Amino acid sequence: MLQNIGIPGLVLILVIALIIFGPSKLPEIGRAFGNTLKEFKKTTNDLVHGETSAESSKPQAVNKSESKN
Repeated sequence: MLQNIGIPGLVLILVIALIIFGPSKLPEIGRAFGNTLKEFKKTTNDLVHGETSAESSKPQAVNKSESKN
């Protein structure tokens, strides 16, 4: 579906978004969309590799022998 948009279609979508949201809101919308894609990619990657978000957020255990040096 998105493969057939092309440059004219993207320009049309951007112009419509500019008219609807205005120039001040577009950077915020783009930032939110980018963060959403980043989080989706991270979650998908975690699911593929079998790591849950609880496991990835746990702090790493420090070896006591390393902390004394």
